[in-house]
Amino acid sequence: MTEAETLKPLAERIRASGILGRSSLTQRLFDFLIECSVHGKVPKEIDVAIDAFGRSDTFDVSQDAVVRVYVHKLRRKLEEFYAGPGRQETHRIIIPRGEYRLAVAPLAAVVVDEPAAAPDRPRWPGWGAALLAVSLIVNVGLVLTGPLQMGQAVDPLREVRDSSVWAPLLDDELPIHVVVGDYYIFGEVDEFLSVTRLVRDFGINSRADFDRTLQRDPHFADRYQDLNMSYLPTASAYALRDIMPLLAAANRRVRVIMASDVNAEVLKSGHVVYVGFFSGMGTLREIVFAGSRLMTGESFDELYDSTTGAAYVSDVGSVQGRLKYRDYGYFSTFAGPDGSQFVIIAGTRDVAVMRMAEIATRRVTLDEIKAQTPESAFESLYEVYGFERTDIDATLVLSSPLNTTSIWRDVPEQ
Repeated sequence: MTEAETLKPLAERIRASGILGRSSLTQRLFDFLIECSVHGKVPKEIDVAIDAFGRSDTFDVSQDAVVRVYVHKLRRKLEEFYAGPGRQETHRIIIPRGEYRLAVAPLAAVVVDEPAAAPDRPRWPGWGAALLAVSLIVNVGLVLTGPLQMGQAVDPLREVRDSSVWAPLLDDELPIHVVVGDYYIFGEVDEFLSVTRLVRDFGINSRADFDRTLQRDPHFADRYQDLNMSYLPTASAYALRDIMPLLAAANRRVRVIMASDVNAEVLKSGHVVYVGFFSGMGTLREIVFAGSRLMTGESFDELYDSTTGAAYVSDVGSVQGRLKYRDYGYFSTFAGPDGSQFVIIAGTRDVAVMRMAEIATRRVTLDEIKAQTPESAFESLYEVYGFERTDIDATLVLSSPLNTTSIWRDVPEQ
């Protein structure tokens, strides 16, 4: 029996089980891929968008991840079928990774993903790096050794992984770069060249910046010394506690790098998830805010809305913000070059970053944002309420589409 002949009865049993649910797009995708497989066709992403989902021929796959999201959902539905109603089947329908087609495989020959391993740990200086590394290892381990129910691992994050924010990152083989905002620091020295204090200067973000400053001002070397040192905010470790379990399913595709190491090759080679302060974005900042209605202030403790003129200023560090205070967190996602996806989780200070990581990894808050902004490329701003070093609550201030045309292209003002 040919594969095409085998596909039809397998597909009928899947339809009859009701596992595909009520989503017309999921059912249409399944029927379309079955029809293509029977006739030996391998459609491209744009073919699926036009022929299965009825999109126009101007549909831009780089700006809308609907096909990848629903392929991811269909793959999950097939897994559910063969773990439940179809567990006695001798053959199963699969969607090969990175392809838009269906295939038949003997049940014993189906490759099961290996348990996710913690990504290789680079050499990061300082206590913040140690805390971050511990967070990654512990939390990926928690995902892999989580509670068991009825002999199978419970996956409370499945609905979040299936969301339009995270599914595009998890449903292909591109590397995932988790970019953590870091800070270059150097030392101030006395007359005996002993370091008396550490200095953080927003205008000097790397050793290269330090060297350029030396060239401009030779007397700079009399006061300051490069210590080959950087640090990470505490919030980054806590934020990654929420984010890394989501990405554990991607296994060895996840790579953690510092924002100061981001270059064009990183941006083009895979998905990007930024975690950290606005002030730690480095070269990412220009990209992230190119299509935004928001802009950061000089101190990075304030944001300005170019649409309404409103200013959002963090109370952290002010007299009134010593115990109770307001902070501001930012969450956005948009398509990157060559089919990749960017997810930005940022804030003015610690409590905002920690709360935004929670918001970005909870289905209820993702649904809240989606209800206001159904577009696949969006940005959201939250007002976060803190008490001492704890994020108490958060309120959605605004959610709006991003101007994706401006993100990757220079668009002259009209």
